Amino acid sequence: MKETEKITHPSYLLKLTWPVFVELILQMLVGNIDQFMVGQYSQLAVGAIGNANQILNVLIITFSVISTAAMILISQYLGANDQRKVQQLYTLSFVVNMALSLIIGAILLVCNRQIFEWMRVPEELMEGSQQYISVIGGCLFLQAMQLTLSAFFRSHAMMKESMVVSVAINIVNVGGNMLLINGMFGLPALGVVGAAISSNLSRVAGLAILFWLFYKKLGARFTIRHLRPFPSDMLRQLLRIGLPSGGESLSYNMTQVFIMSFVNLFGAVSINTKVYAGMFAMCSYLFSSAIGQASQVIVGYLVGANDLKSTNRQVWYTCKMSMLVSLVVAVLLCLFSGPIFHIFTSDPEVIRLGAAIMLIEIFLEWGRSVNIVMVRCLQAAGDIRFPVTLGILSAWTVAVLGGYLIGVVAGWGLIGIWIAMACDECIRAVVFLLRWKSGAWKNKSFVQHADGPAVEAAQ
Repeated sequence: MKETEKITHPSYLLKLTWPVFVELILQMLVGNIDQFMVGQYSQLAVGAIGNANQILNVLIITFSVISTAAMILISQYLGANDQRKVQQLYTLSFVVNMALSLIIGAILLVCNRQIFEWMRVPEELMEGSQQYISVIGGCLFLQAMQLTLSAFFRSHAMMKESMVVSVAINIVNVGGNMLLINGMFGLPALGVVGAAISSNLSRVAGLAILFWLFYKKLGARFTIRHLRPFPSDMLRQLLRIGLPSGGESLSYNMTQVFIMSFVNLFGAVSINTKVYAGMFAMCSYLFSSAIGQASQVIVGYLVGANDLKSTNRQVWYTCKMSMLVSLVVAVLLCLFSGPIFHIFTSDPEVIRLGAAIMLIEIFLEWGRSVNIVMVRCLQAAGDIRFPVTLGILSAWTVAVLGGYLIGVVAGWGLIGIWIAMACDECIRAVVFLLRWKSGAWKNKSFVQHADGPAVEAAQ
């Protein structure tokens, strides 16, 4: 019981949240620096890497299917104190992701030109795109291992360790870019290939730290005996959890492509405004993403420990924190939208349209702050299908179809698109809150408890 009291204390949630928050900020900043450094070499290089990353980002969802499911299951089994299942999950999820990465990497090496031709990549970008995806794709197993090991640490609430590794990876990546993209200290300027090599080297450095921590801190080992006989039931469980979540991520990325195609119809002012507004919106939901990830681990542990009363309190507290911070940031961005937009552009039309968008953004961020937390907590409790189904249906009918009807057909432009997206987020938020309050998640745990019914959640 002492362990439960410790992890449900508000200070413990914040202790897990801040390293994830720092890591997310770092990823956002370094991503922009990366693009800037490549752009200094060639604008064609930016386009080539951008096209290659569109493919890679979709494929990486494949690895997150297993790693996310493993994190949820491990946290529940830790709560149930079932170390045998935890050790088995380490080996199974690692082997499966490695096998997938090698198959996908081979396909990318052999078929990358056909893929880019299907995407209608311009011929002047084709060579750079092929070079980048060949170097990254050939070492795709590095990303698979990194995602899987990071999930293991998160399931043990070791957020600081993941953050330190992320810092190391980004430092090596930026340093490698400086040396290899433009060429320094007598090294040749490798451009796109240099950026790809730098990315791979940074992941090798990160993996060295992750493996050391895995053996040292967790005292764990990968062993083939955990796969004899092959745990097919556990693999099916991983897929039952991971595939719906991966499908939802893929669906969300596709809705954003459709929405962007609508925005492209409105001209440069709307396009630029959407880009800038999207950047600023990220500041509002970064905290929600961080606290959602932290709470997911705690909820998984509590559900595994069969303590539904503490689970219920934990989720409502996290939701309130997420809403409060997101709304404060969104309101500040709205109030100071003029000066903030002016940092990036002097176009008065963009600044004027941006002010209207940031007002709508307040309502959008209220919904998104709830959704980010609720989806992760419902998944951690074992309620997998409901949030995925709702997310896909609402995004396509309200955000995409609604955005087309209000923005394009009714002629409201980008404002109409943003209203539709805000409606999507808010509708889902209300439904998720009702879903949690209904208690439908209580009997969804993946852990079979032998000690009778769980502690009832307070209503």
